[in-house]
Amino acid sequence: MKKAYFILMLALMQFLNACNTKKQNTTAGDLPTIVSPYFGQKSPGSIPEIFDPRIISTAHSELDTPFSPDIEEIYFRRSDEELKNHSLIAFQYKDNLWTESFVVPKDEISPDGKIMHIGNEYRERTSSGWSEVKSLGEPFDSIPIMRLTTSFKGTYYFDSSPFYDKSSAVGTIRYSRLIDGIREKPRTFDIDIGTRKFHPFVAPDESYLIWDAREGEGGYGNNDMYISFRHEDGSWGAAINLGNKINTELPDGYGSVTSDGKYFFFTRFHANGKKLMWVDAGFIEALRLK
Repeated sequence: MKKAYFILMLALMQFLNACNTKKQNTTAGDLPTIVSPYFGQKSPGSIPEIFDPRIISTAHSELDTPFSPDIEEIYFRRSDEELKNHSLIAFQYKDNLWTESFVVPKDEISPDGKIMHIGNEYRERTSSGWSEVKSLGEPFDSIPIMRLTTSFKGTYYFDSSPFYDKSSAVGTIRYSRLIDGIREKPRTFDIDIGTRKFHPFVAPDESYLIWDAREGEGGYGNNDMYISFRHEDGSWGAAINLGNKINTELPDGYGSVTSDGKYFFFTRFHANGKKLMWVDAGFIEALRLK
C-alpha cells in the first residue's frame, strides 16, 4: 500500500513539475512542452498519420509545414473554423524543449533557412528575427502567388491563387531560374496532368517536384498529389500519382519533405477541417526506381 501511495505521489509531482515547466517555456495558450525533435513522436511508417494531435492538429484547421534546415523550427498555417485569419505559427526547439515562439504572416522557408517566402513577397532572417516584408519585384509583383518554394540554386517554383487571379495562368505551375545573378522570366512547368495544378514543392537539388492536381489522371479523389523526377538532361519525367496510401477520396495536398529527407508532410482536408499528416518519405525513392 505504501509503495502504491509513493508511486502515486511521484506521478503527481512529475505532473505538477511538467505544468510549471509549461508555464515557464511557452508564450501563448495552454501549450504543453514537448521534449526532443518532431515533438517526441514515434516515427510514422508507410501509412500517413496525423502529426501531433496534442499541439499541431487541433480543433482549428492547419495547413503546410515548413521546417527550418536544422529541424529546430517548424512553421504551420492555422486558421479559425471559418477559415479566416490565416497566420503562420512558429515553434522553436531550444534547450531541449519545443515552445511556441511567435506568429507571423504565412509562408515557406528557403532551403538555407535564410528566406521566408510569402507569395510574391519575402522576409530575410536577421540576428534579431525576421525582417519586414519585402517585394520580389517585377514580374512577380503582378502575380498573386499562393505558394512559392525554392531550390539551392535559387530557382522559384510557384502557382497563383484562384481567389485573386482570374487569368488562364491559374492552375499552372511556373518556374524562374537565377542565372548569373539575374532572375529569368517565368516559364511554364509543362506536365500534362490534371485540370489545375497547385502548391509546388521542389526538392532542394531540383531532382523532383511534388504538387497537387484536381481531377488528375488515375486519381483517387478530386485532389491528389503527384511527383515528377528530373532527368540528367534537365527534362522532367511523366507525372506519377503518389498512390492510394497517401492520396484518398478526401482532398490531399500541400506536400513537402523535411530537410533531412526522412518525412513527407501534407494536408488532408477532413470534413471537420484541414489536418497535417506525415509519413515516411521512403516512398519517393521507391517511385523513382519504377
